[in-house]
Amino acid sequence: MKETLRYLAGIAIIVMKETLRYLAGIAGPSGYGSNSTAEQVTQHSSSSSLLPCHHLTAIVTGATSGIGAETARILAKRGVRIVIPARDLKKATEVKECIQKESPEAEIVLLEIDLSSLASVKRFCSEFLSLGLPLNLLINNAGKFSQKLEFSEDKVEMTFATNYLGHFMLTELLLEKMVETAAHTGIQGRIINVSSVIHSWVKPETFCFNQLLNPNNYNGTDAYAQSKLANILHTKEIARQLKARNARVTMNAVHPGIVKTGIIRDHKGFVTDSVFFLTSKLLKTTPQGASTTCYVALSQQTEGVSGKYFADCNESNCSALANDESQAHMLWKQTRALIRTRLRQPVT
Repeated sequence: MKETLRYLAGIAIIVMKETLRYLAGIAGPSGYGSNSTAEQVTQHSSSSSLLPCHHLTAIVTGATSGIGAETARILAKRGVRIVIPARDLKKATEVKECIQKESPEAEIVLLEIDLSSLASVKRFCSEFLSLGLPLNLLINNAGKFSQKLEFSEDKVEMTFATNYLGHFMLTELLLEKMVETAAHTGIQGRIINVSSVIHSWVKPETFCFNQLLNPNNYNGTDAYAQSKLANILHTKEIARQLKARNARVTMNAVHPGIVKTGIIRDHKGFVTDSVFFLTSKLLKTTPQGASTTCYVALSQQTEGVSGKYFADCNESNCSALANDESQAHMLWKQTRALIRTRLRQPVT
C-alpha cells in the first residue's frame, strides 16, 4: 500500500509537470516541442544529404507496441530498413504487416530476442551479424516495469536486466559493426537509449550496483527509476569512449514524455486509471511520444551531437547524478565484469 501511494504521488507530480509542458506546446531551439509528432519531425529527413534514409538500417527494440512500434513505422516510412528484435514473433509479424500495408516497399527483418537473457541477446547479435547487413541506427527502446520482485535467468532483478543490462550487452556486441558501417559509408551512426525523467528520483546513496542486481527491499518504482538512470550513465560513458577514438558514431538518451503505454498499463487500479482518464486528452499521444527518438535518429540538427539528454525534441538537463562521469565509468566497468561472469556460468 505504501509503495502504491508513493507511486501515485510521484506519478501525479510528473503528470502535472508534463501536462503543463504539453499545454504550453512552445517549440524549442530545434523548432519542435511537446506537441510535435514523429511524422512532423522527420518530414524532411528523406532528402537529407547527411542521412540518406534509403541507405540506413535500424534496430529498434520494443517495436511490437507503443512508442517502439510508432518509431519503426515512421523510420520505415522514411525508407529505413528496420530490424525488429522481439520475444513475441507473432506480435512482431503483425507490426510488420501493418507497416508494409502503409509502406509496401518497407524492408522489415524479424529476429527473436529476450532482452532479459544475456544468452538470448548474444544469439540475436550473432544472427544479425551473420546477415551481413550494415547498422546505422540502434534504438534501445524496450522497457519493463515489474511491480513484484522477479529475477531473470541470469539471476538479475528483471527490470534492471531488461531495461539496462540487455541493452548494454546489445550495444556492446554491435558497436564495432556500427563503427565499421560509419567508416565504410561515411554516414554517422547513431545510438539512442530511451530513458525517462523519472531517473531524477534516484539519490546517490541508493544507487548501489549490487542492490540493483538483487535488492533487499524491492520497490518497483525505484527499480524502474534506477534502470533509467543507468541508461543515461551508459549513454554518457559510451559517448565519451566513442569520442576518444574519433569514431563516427554518437550516442544520446531521450525522455519520450508521459504516454499511456504498456508500462503505464502495468499499474492497474482505479486511481491510476482515473488519473489517466482525466488527463488522457492532455498527455502525449503515441506519435508525440515517439517524436524525440525519431528526431534524434534522423535530424540534421543532431549530426555530431553526442552524450546528451533530449526531451520534446530539444536538448534538456538530466540530474547531477546522471552527469557524474566517474559514476558512469564505474557502472560500465561493473557491468562488463558482471556480463563476463554470468556468461561463463552454464545456464540452468
